[in-house]
Amino acid sequence: MAPLPVEVLFGIYLGVLTGIIPALVSGVLGFVFKYFTDVTVPGFAVVVLGLAIAGVNGGFLALADPSLMQNASAPVIVVAIIVVLMITLYAHAKGDELGAKFPHRLSFGAIRDRTLSSDVVDFVGSRGEVRVEVSGEVGDIEGYPPLPDATRTGIREGDWRLPADLPISELETRLAERLRTEFDLSEVIVEIDERGRATVSAAPPLSGLSKRVPSGRRAVSVQTLVPSGLARGDEVSVVTPEERVEGTVLSVGTGSGSSFSDDAKAPAGDPDSPPTDGEATDGETPPPPPRSTSRGGDGRLTVAVARPDASTLLRADRPRVVVGSRGVRREFELVSLLRRAGRRFRRVAVRSGSTLDGATLGSANVRETYGVAVLAVRQPDGWTVAPRGAQSLTGGDEVFVVGTRERLDGFQEAVA
Repeated sequence: MAPLPVEVLFGIYLGVLTGIIPALVSGVLGFVFKYFTDVTVPGFAVVVLGLAIAGVNGGFLALADPSLMQNASAPVIVVAIIVVLMITLYAHAKGDELGAKFPHRLSFGAIRDRTLSSDVVDFVGSRGEVRVEVSGEVGDIEGYPPLPDATRTGIREGDWRLPADLPISELETRLAERLRTEFDLSEVIVEIDERGRATVSAAPPLSGLSKRVPSGRRAVSVQTLVPSGLARGDEVSVVTPEERVEGTVLSVGTGSGSSFSDDAKAPAGDPDSPPTDGEATDGETPPPPPRSTSRGGDGRLTVAVARPDASTLLRADRPRVVVGSRGVRREFELVSLLRRAGRRFRRVAVRSGSTLDGATLGSANVRETYGVAVLAVRQPDGWTVAPRGAQSLTGGDEVFVVGTRERLDGFQEAVA
């Protein structure tokens, strides 16, 4: 009888030899079940299947080499069984994990997705980010008016930091969205290379102040003492001798001491200046300087008010401005909690001819098939929040979904 260490080594050898085929079968089985049905095969079934295949494999080995059975003592068989079970369960776990992560819809676009070079990534804490630098001059887009010089400088010298774990195509989309939002641009084209250098072409907004005035309201500029820190979109109360008028800030004039803290002052007579004191605006006006916060002081404030209140402000002489509170935005706490749980939001437009075009959420089994939850649907006739299974979708509809990054990518590839 051989020493125990020798028998253990022989058992490991025999287990690896007979467990290769059970491991391959279990891995493929786990991948297929998870990928097509999103079901994980129970571990007990994997163990029974692995031992059965290993037994058959061991029988064939014994027929080929009878000396194996002669040296197969009890310790050798026990060690071999343990090795077979370990590699079978490991292979099944990896196959199941691969089936969960593998995209359900492959496209040439996904295969072509490039990533940034690792030496341009800055690690801040536990996450990496990249600073995208705009190289060269910011170009114009054919068919649109040229960009103002101040906007070109702001885009070129801006500090654009984005997550480094995204493919370059997603980085281009996010940077374009940021530029479109911060500079109120009508169109942006961004191309980023592996070194984090961006080539940007942009078009100015096609309309200015009138585009930000809600329907049924008027924009009125008044000469007043502007509070410091005031920004576009803030809710204010303009106090006049007649009454108190509620309005929304559209812009702050470039008078002495009241311009935005990061905007250049406009020269006198510049067409980009807001309306003069006491002037009501209901037509097209060139765009104001980019949004920021005011320094405070004497200046012109342009607010959107109800139509009847516009005449009240036109008659007022240096009214007072009081900034109201918008309260606590609890929805951001929900977003933070979902992000901590590894969930993300995404807006996806349904492509004509996709699996969701002409189908209902129930018939498409969106949650079971793609692993995402539909929070809202936006159609031409309005919004549907928390839609039911009978909600029908057509090409061009926008769905707002939540799920893991991998699930959202798979859903977008399938329907967008």
